[in-house]
Amino acid sequence: MRPLDGLRVIDLTVAIAGPIATSLLADLGAEVIRVEPPFPRPLHVDIAPRAADAPDRPYNRIVSYNDLHRAKRAVTLDLSKPEGRDLLLRLVGASDVVIENMSPRVLPSLGLGYEQMRTAKRDIVLVSMPAFGSTGPLRDRVSYGPGIDAMSGLAHLTGYPHRGPVQPANYYCDYNAGALAAFAAIAAIRQRDHTGEGQHVELAMLEGELQVVGEALIDYTMNGRVQQRTGNAHPSMAPHGVYPCAGDDRWIAIACEDDAQWQRLCVTIGQAELAAHTRFADVISRVHRRAEIDEIVSAWTRVRSPHEAAEELQAAGVPAGAAQLVTELLDDPQLRAREYVTFVPHPEAGETPYARPAFTLSKTPTHTERHAPLYGQDIDYVLCDLLGLSAQNVDALEAAGVTARQPL
Repeated sequence: MRPLDGLRVIDLTVAIAGPIATSLLADLGAEVIRVEPPFPRPLHVDIAPRAADAPDRPYNRIVSYNDLHRAKRAVTLDLSKPEGRDLLLRLVGASDVVIENMSPRVLPSLGLGYEQMRTAKRDIVLVSMPAFGSTGPLRDRVSYGPGIDAMSGLAHLTGYPHRGPVQPANYYCDYNAGALAAFAAIAAIRQRDHTGEGQHVELAMLEGELQVVGEALIDYTMNGRVQQRTGNAHPSMAPHGVYPCAGDDRWIAIACEDDAQWQRLCVTIGQAELAAHTRFADVISRVHRRAEIDEIVSAWTRVRSPHEAAEELQAAGVPAGAAQLVTELLDDPQLRAREYVTFVPHPEAGETPYARPAFTLSKTPTHTERHAPLYGQDIDYVLCDLLGLSAQNVDALEAAGVTARQPL
């Protein structure tokens, strides 16, 4: 048993943030049914090699799609057609949660707003993830994560002094919003179990990202101080940064938070006399001379590999970690020992690595055991088994372009 076994979620999501939310619920055992239009999936450059003897259908081997939609089912429905709309509302009637991250005008314009869904099932939980919320002057503005990073102030705080703002890497906004939306969905289901009432949950992605810039907001409110980009520097630690190592573009992160760690660092890098030098006597002195310290530390790290340097420093009690390449992560002994990655066979893309959620539960598994759905894979299950349509009904829907087993 998994924590969310028995919960059925309809996935109407696009891009990154919404699929992150539903994939997390799927990892926890919810049956997630992805509803996508009967048209080609957006193709990307990240196409996995074709498994032996598999048909040549690149849209089933999109690496990002298969990662974001692991453990889900999938059905194709054209929601712009009355038949597609009606089938979706019937599916709502057999489900617990609907999650979507489109503009606030999209679902109501299709006749699929919260009130229509509530008519189909009185206690349905609808989770919406608009960029800026369903009210206010920006309600109809759409945005991807980079726009949210900019408007939240996070990009202003990210980067190096005397340079422009930097976009946080790897869909920071989307992963943050996805985790918050999954949490909100579970909270609404908990409330429904107590009261019997569903509700419309709204997570404005901008407000989700404002959660991580709270320190800067408080600093300005209390002190009138506008925080600036500091790169890898820290206001009360030195050394604190990422230092070059032997090899091409190899690095190590080092942080000394107190005098004792500084002294151990000096001994480890063969500069024991610096530990007693008045120029570096305390944290404040070291912060003021961080550039000089960075040069000293870099001279030691440059002739060592990241892992070698990290081992020496960690053994001395100095916080340090190798800046690992993505290619190293699958073989990382710590991650392997904790079974963080599971390889799941995919019929057309072969063995596919899936990362489990960042938490473990001692009584219930969280590993992904089901590959991402092939295009139209679960049409018969959804339309026939769940909604009771006959094979002839499904054939007619295919002929009308309402559903499709291959992209139209």
